[in-house]
Amino acid sequence: MIDADISSTEAVADRREEILAAVEEHAGRIARELALLQGGDYGSKTLNTDTGEWTVKYEAGALQYLRFKGKGGGETYVVSTQRPPDPKDLATAMQDYEHFVASYNAYVASLDGVLDGVLDEFPDVTSTESVVAERDRLVATIRETSNEMAGQLHRYEGDSYGMFAKRVDGKRWELKWEDGLASYLRVGGESGIYLVSQYSPPSAQDVRTLADDFAAFVEAYNDHVEELDADLSTVSLGDD
Repeated sequence: MIDADISSTEAVADRREEILAAVEEHAGRIARELALLQGGDYGSKTLNTDTGEWTVKYEAGALQYLRFKGKGGGETYVVSTQRPPDPKDLATAMQDYEHFVASYNAYVASLDGVLDGVLDEFPDVTSTESVVAERDRLVATIRETSNEMAGQLHRYEGDSYGMFAKRVDGKRWELKWEDGLASYLRVGGESGIYLVSQYSPPSAQDVRTLADDFAAFVEAYNDHVEELDADLSTVSLGDD
């Protein structure tokens, strides 16, 4: 029977937990300050000391981890969501913790006055109201004409859904209709520009670029209808 004494690690483990709790609370304040300074919920900051470097990473403004990398190699996650650090590694890192805090304080101090003299008065902002109004007027006209074509196509085809497509000046124009109204008018294929859609309107620049070609697209539609009429005119149901 083996009756040799086994040394307890309870005291070391308890002391480690005390240190980690204190560091997590203290470094957590640094994480919150960095989150406030950097203006985001997620981020990290690495600070250098004579002995190594410390990285503070935060998520939602709370400390995610505090990592120490010594210049001699190796790294220790002093605070993390994983297992606690080895006591010896923790002791080595904590010898430099005060310098880490000093490096953070120096970093914050270096920002003192950085915004002094920055202008907080700016030129008046020019309104886009007139441009938007003209864009919307043109788009409304294009939509009205597209709806008229859609209604005629619906009447002719007899289906609830359909598409009329033609190439104009090297670009594919697609008018998709549903129940006699234009679902969309798209130029340039799947990755193209929607002149008419159920979503946001096109840019004023796109309207300017494509408005003239829209007239050509309508002409292509008219030619298509004339061809249909010509085809039917040749149909004979018997002797006159």
